[in-house]
Amino acid sequence: MKKSWMIVPLFLLALVGCGGQSDDGGTVGTEDGDLSPLDKKTTVLIAEDGAASGAGFYIAEEKGYFDAYNIDVKFTKFANSDDMLPALAAGEVDIAGGISTASFFNAIAQGIDVKIIADKGHYFDGASYFSFVVREDLKDKIKDYSDLKGKKIAISSRNSVDDYIYHKMLEHAGLTEDDVETVIMSDFGNMLAAMGSGSIDAALQIEPLITQGEKEGLHVRFKDATDFAPKAQIAMVLGSPDFVKKDKDVSLRFMTAYLKGVRDYNDAFLKDEGKEEIIDIMTEYTALKDPALWEKVAVTGLDPDGAMFVEDIKSQYKMYKKNGATRGDFDFEKSVDTSLTQKAVDILGEYK
Repeated sequence: MKKSWMIVPLFLLALVGCGGQSDDGGTVGTEDGDLSPLDKKTTVLIAEDGAASGAGFYIAEEKGYFDAYNIDVKFTKFANSDDMLPALAAGEVDIAGGISTASFFNAIAQGIDVKIIADKGHYFDGASYFSFVVREDLKDKIKDYSDLKGKKIAISSRNSVDDYIYHKMLEHAGLTEDDVETVIMSDFGNMLAAMGSGSIDAALQIEPLITQGEKEGLHVRFKDATDFAPKAQIAMVLGSPDFVKKDKDVSLRFMTAYLKGVRDYNDAFLKDEGKEEIIDIMTEYTALKDPALWEKVAVTGLDPDGAMFVEDIKSQYKMYKKNGATRGDFDFEKSVDTSLTQKAVDILGEYK
């Protein structure tokens, strides 16, 4: 395994980040229609914490897709997005993962310039990796969404994608927050303990804790989030403005390699092709180390063409704005840039 994690001081990030290549936009290709390697080895820094949604990065690294373009990928970690977003905007980091929160939109609206460039997490139809569970002893009493009336439901945060999914579920159930008791629990692991003690009745939980809780008899998976949010955009790939716009020869090759990794991931988990190899990579890079569990969990949906549900991102923003949680106006035309994924798909062809 070639995994290379770094905890890098901010003042050093600028020294190793991408830069210095010509701006050919990836027009020079090989005989098979793929892109030619860069003239010199170029480092691309990715802010990634080992989340399963980073599968495209991990697979592209391990299978040599980045290396084939003369790209040397380094992974770095940040304590929180408040530190990560300014570093990304300044070009000290080239690529990062992000989720929708009011604070995320506020940071960009107030001048932290980052680009939303590709999908990094959505739902596979009927197999949601981020979905509701109900307490094991209530499974015969809570059979439909309306049965959640009067129950204690845990979510991890307010004015976030979690809160958005929660309200989509309540709307689907014909309920409002006045009909339930909302419990904020920032640690998903603590939700398991709360299920065990009986202090909550249901929760918006995430894999692999959904599967773990089922195995331990604490909760059962309740329906599926695609019932009410089939096109929810849970996470996005973010790029620094310089990486996306100025280092086009590097960024296009990076995106093409990334999508190759995502396609292998889809082949493994949707088509059962090369699955053992992909699971080996995922156990190396993520916190889920048991290969057998990878056969049971509902995995993160990753679009093989990098496409995002942009309208859903807009819907999330509208909810935060309605709640009074956002400041200023968010310019989607400026901040959402799908040009890299479109060009990469032109090179690779649409996934089938």
